[in-house]
Amino acid sequence: VQLQASGGGLVQAGGSLRLSCAASGRTFRSYSMAWSRQVPGQEREFVAAISPSGGSTYYADSVKGRFTISRDNAKNTVYLQMNGLKPEDTAVYYCAAQRIGSSWYTLNYGYWGQGTQVTISS
Repeated sequence: VQLQASGGGLVQAGGSLRLSCAASGRTFRSYSMAWSRQVPGQEREFVAAISPSGGSTYYADSVKGRFTISRDNAKNTVYLQMNGLKPEDTAVYYCAAQRIGSSWYTLNYGYWGQGTQVTISS
């Protein structure tokens, strides 16, 4: 599986962005998907995850109520709608496919895409 993230950019605090992650292959609909983020010099952190059907979603406390993860299995794409952005949301955002293990709040995924930079100005 190859993952291509896009949609990052520079926005003011309080603004919105929508990240997209397009996946190759015909097995996309069988994969759980996730977004994580990383600030240089810090550990990567879990942001959100979604089940293969899209029926279940999971969020880090820091983004709950502001971010929404969704997917379109017909388009092999997962999205991260980010509203109410804060300067502390500034990071490189990564998408991932195929969760390994039982926890949804994990960074243990089989496939990772390249990151997309999100910068929030105050």
